[in-house]
Amino acid sequence: MTQSLQGKRALVTGGSRGIGAAIARRLAAEGADVAITYERSADRAEGVADQIKQQGRRALALKADSGDAAAVRGAVNAAAKAFGGLDILVNNAGIFRGGGPIENLTLEDIDATLAVNVRAVVVASQAAAAHMGEGGRIINIGSNLATRVPDAGMSLYSMSKSALIAWTQGLARDLGGRGITVNIVHPGSTNTDMNPVDGPGAEAQRARMAIKRYGKSDDVAALVAFVAGPEAGSVNGAGLTIDGGANA
Repeated sequence: MTQSLQGKRALVTGGSRGIGAAIARRLAAEGADVAITYERSADRAEGVADQIKQQGRRALALKADSGDAAAVRGAVNAAAKAFGGLDILVNNAGIFRGGGPIENLTLEDIDATLAVNVRAVVVASQAAAAHMGEGGRIINIGSNLATRVPDAGMSLYSMSKSALIAWTQGLARDLGGRGITVNIVHPGSTNTDMNPVDGPGAEAQRARMAIKRYGKSDDVAALVAFVAGPEAGSVNGAGLTIDGGANA
């Protein structure tokens, strides 16, 4: 594999499992040093860090609750200090609350969703931009549910992910003059422990896809690695959907 990210320094939030872990491993395979954040899964986070080190790259696992703005900012600054700067930020951490009738949503559900899925992205981007120069990359992980809501029970989550579209477009304008690109990747149904290929809602999700199979975390990671790389230097303010055609 050509190491298109040789010498780059990256931070992936929520990188201890699933899509985040796959992204962290792929960025390392492309030559980047990679820090990840995690909330509770210390063993899994250290396992990902060990895999990165086995690829000959520097790695760092940072405990940081994405619902805590100070912890998010501290993790970005700690990664930049450890690596001597920061070139790539992947805002991957996210949560899903709700799923039932809208009347059952609590204020805690609303506040937690906005804190993790929206505020943490803003805070991390702000902190990371202070460490970035020409060629910097901020990549937000959205959802195909940000632009199409096919079922009931997704309102809060979809709203939080749709907010990232406007944030991505606005930040692309704010940082474009500094040579920093900002993009958003929208995964669809992806086989992770949060949404397994054999889960109770899997058949309904497959039925909406043009290609009737779940995506893999590595598929998303490959797209993120491309957006982070030098060949994507003119990709800015873009939304890239990877969902098997579910939203086609």
